[in-house]
Amino acid sequence: MEQYFSATQKMEQEVMFPSLLRGVFPQKEGAVAATGGHVDLYERYQLLKAIKPMVEKGLASVTDQSSAGTNTDTSSGDDTMDSQLEERLSHHLAGLQQVLSHLTRDTNALTRRYSQILEQISPSEGQPS
Repeated sequence: MEQYFSATQKMEQEVMFPSLLRGVFPQKEGAVAATGGHVDLYERYQLLKAIKPMVEKGLASVTDQSSAGTNTDTSSGDDTMDSQLEERLSHHLAGLQQVLSHLTRDTNALTRRYSQILEQISPSEGQPS
């Protein structure tokens, strides 16, 4: 989770002119768009920025629900229900981890590509005279 937030924060700090990403498509090594590769990096940037608050809000609501749920009385003692819940939770956490890993990879790839674009525009700034 921290890697995802770190990657999005870095992206937001480095990508000062998102319009430079219009018409630029992901490279093969980074991430191939789930929609068949027809999404340019500007659209992906907008999507990644829109997803971040949803992830933050979702994380906050899960934290709120878990703290509210600790006060409930579960005296039924149904072990099969508990094991099913654990299995479902494990499945969903694995899925969440995959999604966050994918988003982190896409965010890092977008940030790297943006840096490459800036280097192409002004190659002499990064080199000492």
